[in-house]
Amino acid sequence: MSDGLPVPVTITRVAQESPGVSTIFFDHVFSAKPGQFVMVWVVGTDEIPMALSYPNAVTVQRVGEATAALVSMKPGDKIGIRGPFGNGFALQGRILAIAGGVGTAPLLRIGLEYPDVTFLLGARTADELIFQSILSSACEVRVATDDGSAGFHGYVAGLLDEIDLDEYETIVVCGPDPMMRSVLSVLENRNAIGKSQFSMHRYMKCGVGLCGSCCIDPDGVCVCKDGPVFSGPMLLQSELGKYHRNAAGLKEK
Repeated sequence: MSDGLPVPVTITRVAQESPGVSTIFFDHVFSAKPGQFVMVWVVGTDEIPMALSYPNAVTVQRVGEATAALVSMKPGDKIGIRGPFGNGFALQGRILAIAGGVGTAPLLRIGLEYPDVTFLLGARTADELIFQSILSSACEVRVATDDGSAGFHGYVAGLLDEIDLDEYETIVVCGPDPMMRSVLSVLENRNAIGKSQFSMHRYMKCGVGLCGSCCIDPDGVCVCKDGPVFSGPMLLQSELGKYHRNAAGLKEK
């Protein structure tokens, strides 16, 4: 981990994964567990939390000023990286990974580096599926798209109807909050929630639990310090899928 100051890194390659998502590779390898995150400093714009999709890369969805600046960068440009921070996934036995959209990034290394992984990959359309090809070369991949343009027609949680959850010792999940709430409900109903872990994303300023901007209700735990990975049972009564808080701390559905 860095000593609290950003490590300057040089961008070596930018790979477009889908129309709205790019992977930014840089010239420094970070030692991190799958699921940990870093704070990415885009000079002159902002510092934002991002999962490490590879030890030397972050995968970015263009959603605001900082991410727009990041995906427009070229090889040779410099950014700052603090971290890694937070906890990673506790992985054992046969693993079921469930990802939606850019939420595939925190789970990517699990599919590439761990044996006996089944990967459920969801997106709105076929064009928005990311990492399908590279994951398919390393593990079993099943696909769902909201519009039916690839794989199962429906939300990725629908793929769980085809899965015998008793065959898996670890279930890891990352994606948009409504998608994760749907998966959480299915796992609860099928008595598999105890072996599930969810990677949460919230607005962050410091990354080390000082500012409180990423606290989640009702327990007040910080996603940056106490997460970003939480057990399924811990999230049952949480705000997940109901609302989150914006930069001003106000609730947003």
